[in-house]
Amino acid sequence: MSRRLFDLTSWPAPQPYRLLTALVVPRPIAWVSTVDASGVANLAPHSFFTVASADPPVVQFTSVGRKDTLRNIEATGEFVVNLATRALLEPMNATSASVAPEVDEFDVAGLRTEAAERVRPPRVAQSPAALECELHDVVPVGNSFIVLGRVLLAAVDESVLDGDRPAEWLLDPVARLSGSRYVTYGETVSLSRPE
Repeated sequence: MSRRLFDLTSWPAPQPYRLLTALVVPRPIAWVSTVDASGVANLAPHSFFTVASADPPVVQFTSVGRKDTLRNIEATGEFVVNLATRALLEPMNATSASVAPEVDEFDVAGLRTEAAERVRPPRVAQSPAALECELHDVVPVGNSFIVLGRVLLAAVDESVLDGDRPAEWLLDPVARLSGSRYVTYGETVSLSRPE
């Protein structure tokens, strides 16, 4: 094996971003809905997303730069992470457009809203699953901000449940690769953990 070495300590932005997002794949997408202080809705995808803690239940996503999503969460303390599915790939992509803060991305993408149970931001009505969150913390890291949210409630459509558990083959999630590429749900391999 012949390896090429990339010294990221000497690279100017955005070169490290391009390399890292090509290597850390696939990345699940947090499709985050928020409202500003006056109640205007915002919806944007963030592909740096994962579970931060199970007890208490906390998810995290990263805002690369100070975007409307982050400003709204800091103002209201609430957000919803909606699942981006294969069927919603085009509308999800439409919500990544840079628009003025007063523009409602639900309207831009032709999406319906659905009232959340515990927080003010709406859910994406067409999404089969959503996590309603209250802000736990915002951690600045370089040019980015890690947003940690305590999950108050998970709203999951009955059609994607296998018993009482969401089934990934029914959810049909999409994940981000590098550039403008996404991956859809494919082959599943099951391995038991060693004792």
